[in-house]
Amino acid sequence: MASKIHVKKDDTVVVLSGKDAGKKGKIVKAVPANGRVFVSGLNMITKHKKGQGQLKPSALITREGSIDASNVMLVCPKCNKPSRVAHKVVDDGSKSRVCKKCGAVIDVVKKASKEE
Repeated sequence: MASKIHVKKDDTVVVLSGKDAGKKGKIVKAVPANGRVFVSGLNMITKHKKGQGQLKPSALITREGSIDASNVMLVCPKCNKPSRVAHKVVDDGSKSRVCKKCGAVIDVVKKASKEE
């Protein structure tokens, strides 16, 4: 799988396909090595937990399941619409993510400063 994904933690995304298609949520966890993301409140799965004696009884736990990063699209914080992401590099070396619809800067990743 790809080691780079177009979204990261705390981004608001909309799901494009699957049982939760069209729903919005915030990314709780991103796993770039697998190309998957966990979105809060979406793709809920039931985990059966085995009991460990009297202190830890068995339980049914519901939690978020992973979604492939290609099935989510970033929602621009300015225009509030799903949009693709462009990358711009400024002259000072900082890199930023930009909304392709309205051109708003989503966030800026600063270049590491050199110690002299």
